[in-house]
Amino acid sequence: MPWWSWILIWIALVAVSLLFYVLLGIRLYRQFMATVKDLGAAGEKLGHSGPFLPAPPDTAGTRAQQPGSAVFASPARMRHDYHASKSSRRELRRTRRVQRKTDRGQPQSLADLDFT
Repeated sequence: MPWWSWILIWIALVAVSLLFYVLLGIRLYRQFMATVKDLGAAGEKLGHSGPFLPAPPDTAGTRAQQPGSAVFASPARMRHDYHASKSSRRELRRTRRVQRKTDRGQPQSLADLDFT
């Protein structure tokens, strides 16, 4: 093998690697531009929506909590809200369980009927 064949082999390897990097760069550029286009479309879609309006007040006279209001509320208030919602969920589960057992004709638990 003559000495100049090694030069041709190395030139071919460098040319193929440069071609690979150019094609990889073109592909990356196209993906980036597609992402920018999608972000622009999403921005336009969000830009055309109306301003955020707060929820109307409840009929019971209590104001609906705004998202993020827990950050500025007192820990005692949040603890009270947590325990109140927990007990209401527990009561709803108990009433569903009593109703389900009544519908199926199964005996009721005394704990479910508040006899304890």
